Amino acid sequence: MTASAVTSPTTPATRRTAAGGRGWAVAGVLAGLAGAASIYLSMSVSPAFDRNDPPTPEMITEHLGTVIPQLIGFHVATVVAALLLIPFAAGLYRRLAGQSPARSVLPAVAATGLGVLSAVLVLGSGLDTEFVFGLSEPELMTATDVSFYSHWVATIAWLWVTAGVSALALGIAALRHGAAGKALGVTSVVLGSLMVLFGVSPLQYMAGFIGPVWLLVTALALLRGERAAR
Repeated sequence: MTASAVTSPTTPATRRTAAGGRGWAVAGVLAGLAGAASIYLSMSVSPAFDRNDPPTPEMITEHLGTVIPQLIGFHVATVVAALLLIPFAAGLYRRLAGQSPARSVLPAVAATGLGVLSAVLVLGSGLDTEFVFGLSEPELMTATDVSFYSHWVATIAWLWVTAGVSALALGIAALRHGAAGKALGVTSVVLGSLMVLFGVSPLQYMAGFIGPVWLLVTALALLRGERAAR
């Protein structure tokens, strides 16, 4: 009689976990850095406001014509952040789904919030193509249109409110189900609450100051956790 084959103790679930990798967490780190760069560059191109001499559309057009390299940098950073959010959202979903109860909606909520943010950032960069290169010949541009574009750059890419929803979902999953460390859970709840509160107020762009910080801290913590698990 031949000896029976030895069955490997590795299950399909453990094989999927081992093959998962940590590239998604690296993508999150890079997305956080790109998001911070996007916010910084957005601020750097905004015209100075003097209450005694408010800028006119013509003044704004002239100003933006001097910061075309920064506008290109803003475009690149914003789109890069948007693209990198997609694999990070997918990886975060997988991470939370593996640690949360089977029917929990928290993984889907966390991933959806980041997916919506990715779309918002793409829209935030959407007018760059039309205006950035046209600003090299400002006499061909309509000043009021350029003024609107200036407001667009200074607002849309700052709308990180849905990242606040993702942060809250991650925080709850961490504190209730152990899906991440307790410190990350508390941090996510605090920062997520601030982003959501700013988002539902007329000061919604303030979430742009907090969102990239939360994303970077979260991705670094999860990257460290993935390394420790290997």
